[in-house]
Amino acid sequence: MRRYWLIFAQAVTVCLGILFVVTTLRPDLLRLAGPAAGPQAATAAARPPAGRAMGVASYADGVARAAPSVVNVYTTKHVNVPLIPLPDDPVLRQLFGQVPGVTRRQASTSLGSGVIVNQDGYVLTNYHVVQAADAIEVALSDGRRDAAKVVGADPDTDLAVLRLASLRALPAATLAPDRGLRVGDVVLAIGNPFGVGQTTTQGIVSALGRNGLGLNTYEHFIQTDAAINPGNSGGALIDAEGNLVGINTAIYSESGGSMGIGFATPIEIARKVMDEIVKTGGVKRGWLGVEPQDVTPELARAFELDRNTTGVIIAGVMRDGPAARGGLRVGDIVQSVNGKRMVDTTNLLSEIAQLPPGQRATLSVLRGGKLVELAVVVGTRPGKPR
Repeated sequence: MRRYWLIFAQAVTVCLGILFVVTTLRPDLLRLAGPAAGPQAATAAARPPAGRAMGVASYADGVARAAPSVVNVYTTKHVNVPLIPLPDDPVLRQLFGQVPGVTRRQASTSLGSGVIVNQDGYVLTNYHVVQAADAIEVALSDGRRDAAKVVGADPDTDLAVLRLASLRALPAATLAPDRGLRVGDVVLAIGNPFGVGQTTTQGIVSALGRNGLGLNTYEHFIQTDAAINPGNSGGALIDAEGNLVGINTAIYSESGGSMGIGFATPIEIARKVMDEIVKTGGVKRGWLGVEPQDVTPELARAFELDRNTTGVIIAGVMRDGPAARGGLRVGDIVQSVNGKRMVDTTNLLSEIAQLPPGQRATLSVLRGGKLVELAVVVGTRPGKPR
């Protein structure tokens, strides 16, 4: 028995010696051993893949879902180019531009982006992308090309709807549900900036409901810091899941490139405009025929208004227009429309524009210090020349 104990003690001593040498010289061998791989292996198996470790997110699935529906829009139009240098005077240029032999017709090309919104070939883009175009060609992300024509346009929101000539069964974008974006939500812009090819940029929603920028008649923009550059106009603004939340429309820039302030038309507005264009070929909006003006501190003093008075001053009324027929006068201060309080000119124009022509609207008006209610039948806003 004593002999066996001596053999056991010697074996243990040798094993401990080997373990000491391995631990000192080759500790990496211990990590490959079976016993050491127990709880550590379970922990390693529970770790996320390397590409998603440490909270790193990927938007590849959303981009893959939306990118096939984003197209490049190429337009061609012919312009008069002077044969001789002319002074930088618009009057002289217009005068000499009508004289035969002084100018020649030259084709001018430009590019933009668009979004396929229907498998039957309807493409949503910006009006300024296709304005005055003689020919339009659309290129899909898979390399296919097709001619397109303008179904209708709405200059007031800078939107236009195209239809491809022959291609059908197309990859249409998924429009985001009306659940509403929030400031801080991640968004991605997809388009063809500077003609380099389809490009995706990432940012967040910086602000909602931007207006008063002087870009369109009706403004309710999504502001984002996702890079938007020339050529992105008409492209897609999508959420992290690939749903279309807006149409990229404009940028604020002093250099011509992206400065982190871009604007997109919300899909809620674009959807309504698109549906009406496809259905009727155009967009009809409510109209009063007035010249509104914001209540400034100077005007408030002139009208002897209380400091807290809000509303819109009527500075002009079109003869025989809807407002004139409804009894609205110059100097009236519109405080509400159908019970909704009006705070500025943009608010009033947008509210009236949403009303269908022919509908009766109730205006609460401050006239001579007294509140008067007027019933005005909304007219149809005259269209802009295209």
